[in-house]
Amino acid sequence: MTRHKGYALLCAVVALVVALSAAIYAVAAADHGPGRRTGDALAAPAAPPGGAGSAVPASTGVWVGTWGASPVGGEPGTETTGMAGRTVRNLVHTSVGGTGARVTLSNLYGTRPLTLTHATLAVAAGDHGPATAPGTLRRLTFGGATTVTVPPGGQTVSDPVALAVPHDCDVVVSTYSPASSGPVTYHPHARQTSYVADGEHTADETGTAYTGTTVHWRYLTALDVLGTEAEGTVVALGDSITDGVTATADADRRWPDVLAERLRGAARSGTDAPRYGVVNEGISGNRILADDPLRGASGPHRFARDVLGRPNVKVVIIDLGVNDILRDPGRADPDAIVAALRTLVARAHAHGIKVVGSTLTPFRGHRGYRADREDVRRQVNDAIREGGVYDTVVDFDEALRDPYDPRSLRPEYDSGDRLHPSDLGYRTMAQTLDLADLADVGDLTDLGA
Repeated sequence: MTRHKGYALLCAVVALVVALSAAIYAVAAADHGPGRRTGDALAAPAAPPGGAGSAVPASTGVWVGTWGASPVGGEPGTETTGMAGRTVRNLVHTSVGGTGARVTLSNLYGTRPLTLTHATLAVAAGDHGPATAPGTLRRLTFGGATTVTVPPGGQTVSDPVALAVPHDCDVVVSTYSPASSGPVTYHPHARQTSYVADGEHTADETGTAYTGTTVHWRYLTALDVLGTEAEGTVVALGDSITDGVTATADADRRWPDVLAERLRGAARSGTDAPRYGVVNEGISGNRILADDPLRGASGPHRFARDVLGRPNVKVVIIDLGVNDILRDPGRADPDAIVAALRTLVARAHAHGIKVVGSTLTPFRGHRGYRADREDVRRQVNDAIREGGVYDTVVDFDEALRDPYDPRSLRPEYDSGDRLHPSDLGYRTMAQTLDLADLADVGDLTDLGA
C-alpha cells in the first residue's frame, strides 16, 4: 500500500498545480464512433467560469482511452428501483494522462430510459477513497446540458471538460438519477472499490456522504483523455484472466495494468516503444462462440463496441477461447474457435488495427478440467503458434505453465483455483509481451488471417 499512498499524493499534487493554470489548456471534441482513428481536435463549447465547470481555450492532442470496462449485464437486485435517488461514484485508474477528459455512460441493459440530472468527474484525493483532489471537480454536460436521458440499450458520451488528468492515478466519476431505469448496467468483478451515497452528492469533494461501497462499476464504461502523452490506444479483449478476477483488490495488478506500467516506464526511459493508453475489455466467463446472459456478449458480438468503438485504437490483444472449452458440455470444436478468432482479426484489419493474440493458458486441477478439453486447448494453441491466425503471438501458455506438468499452472503463478493467475502470474503475463510487437503497422493486408 505504500506505493499507492505515494502515488495518490503525487496525483493530487499534480492535479492541483495544473488546475490552477487550467486556462492554458483546452478541450477538444472528436467523433467517438466505431473505427475512429484520428485525433482531430474541434473546439468545445466554453463552460461558465468558476465552480465545477471551467472555461476552455484551444489545445492540441489526440483522444485515447485511458480506462475502460465492458458492460456485462443488468445488476441483480436492481430490477425495480435501480439506483433511483442515489449517487454512484465510480473509482477507476488511469493508464495515461491528458489535459481534457470525457466519459461514456451506458444503459445497455436498462429496461427504461436512464435520466441523469447530475454528473461530475474529478481526480481522486488518494488511498482509493471517495474524496476528490482540491480544484479538480468538473461538472459534466451532454450536448451542453447537465441532464441527459439515455434510452434502453443505448449509451451517451459526455462533452469534454478541461482537466489535468495524471497517469497512473485514480479518477472518480459520479452520477445521480432521480428515477429507476430498471436493471443497472454494470461490470462485476471490478477488483476496485466504488461508492454510493443516498441523495444527490455528485459535487461532494469530501466524500463523506458516500457511506456505501460496491465492488461493481455501474453505468460507466469508458474514460478518454485528450493530450500528447499517448499516440493511441491498445485494447485488451479477453475473459476473466484479462478482467483480473483474482488480482488483489484496489491494487491495480491485472495484467493490462502491468502492461500500462511497462509502457509508461519505457516512455520515461526513452526506450523505442509505442505510447499507448491501455483499455481493459475483459469479461469474466466471456466466450468467442456464444453469448451468455450472465457473462456478456461474445467477443465477436461486442467487438464493434469494445474495440472499434474506442478512440484511436492501434492494437488489440486477444485472449479468448478457454471458456468455450470449459463451458461446452461436450467437446468444443477447436476449428470453430480458431475460425472465430480469424474473423476478429479480419475485422480489426479492416479498421487498420494490428492484432496480438495469446495462447490459451493451462487449467489442469480446475473443476472443469477433462482430458478431452485439454486436447482441444492444445489443438487451438498449435494453430495459434503455427501462424495464420494473429499478426503476432504472445505465448501466455508457455510463460505460465508448470515445466513439470505443462497441463497445469506453475504453483507460484496459480491464484489457488488452478485456472486464474496470481498477482505474480499476471505480472509475468504482462512482462511476456514484447513491447515492440505493439508497434503500429501501416499495411495489415499480408498479416494474420
